[in-house]
Amino acid sequence: MDSVSQIALGAAVGVAVMGRRTAVWKAALWGGVAGTLPDLDVLVDHGDAVRNMTLHRADSHALFWLTVAAPVLAAVPAAVHRQWTVYRGWLLAIWLALATHPLLDAMTVYGTQLLRPFTDHPYGVGSIFIIDPLYTLPLLVGLGVALARGGGRGLRWNQVGLALSTAYLAWGVAVQAHVRSVAEASLAAKGAPPARLLVTPTAFNTVLWRVVAMHPDGSYDEGFHSLLDAHPLRWERHAPEGRAALRGELAGVDAVERLARFSHGFYKVHAADGLARVTDLRMGQEPHYTFSFVVARQEAGRWVPVQARNQGSRGDIRAGLAWLWRRLQGEDLQPPR
Repeated sequence: MDSVSQIALGAAVGVAVMGRRTAVWKAALWGGVAGTLPDLDVLVDHGDAVRNMTLHRADSHALFWLTVAAPVLAAVPAAVHRQWTVYRGWLLAIWLALATHPLLDAMTVYGTQLLRPFTDHPYGVGSIFIIDPLYTLPLLVGLGVALARGGGRGLRWNQVGLALSTAYLAWGVAVQAHVRSVAEASLAAKGAPPARLLVTPTAFNTVLWRVVAMHPDGSYDEGFHSLLDAHPLRWERHAPEGRAALRGELAGVDAVERLARFSHGFYKVHAADGLARVTDLRMGQEPHYTFSFVVARQEAGRWVPVQARNQGSRGDIRAGLAWLWRRLQGEDLQPPR
């Protein structure tokens, strides 16, 4: 999730645990600090753009390593405020603020390697967009009242904010399951069951969902379903020309293999102007994707790997948001291209 959400969650957790044992602002401050610490891994350069992407949310988001770090980190507020008598409280608050960060991240589609060092599998439920105001606002309101009022009533507001934000996560999972069933029924009616099916919300909401159906031949269908739709789910087929041959020619290129694993197979390879690219199909929509990497160039009829660099695009944001708002309300509109 975005940094504001993670800071708000960490601060709210800190207040929930330590709000009656220390000043509310202290609990919020250290909870917010712990809640944002895992994302400092973005400052580490792993050598190229694909490695930087796939190693974000890795060791710094692993529950094992965060648990190991928690006792040391909890000693900081205990020492700064000379509150060693409530060190156990600080330990619980800091550990929860650290642990809830990757758990929240895992609800997005990106991929969070929660169980390192035992496995590098990237977990991603994909039931909430990386920025969703309806998740974050209850946390901010509850936290704000707790800081302003303090005492029992303020702390109860903080608890309500945490409860509402958690309930919103549960809502997203339930709606995702519903949209998946709609997509599966639609594909079955077409006689085209996919090899993989991705169901994830569009930007800033859990009403309009994007669905990607990957087929065994490497083609994929993209569709959108709003909870307010009165028409059937409509699909658009995308079949990258020469994908199978290009995929074979790029076999062994680390950036391609790495992104293929990280995206759980929701990727495409394509070539233009003598450059080969690999694109993560999970984040974005045709033809604009957040992560699209140049990984090789053509020399003397063969592909030579290059240092991966991201050439993702976002298109016309204003037109995209206008389409999103109308499509969310159930209008039968083609997405902007």
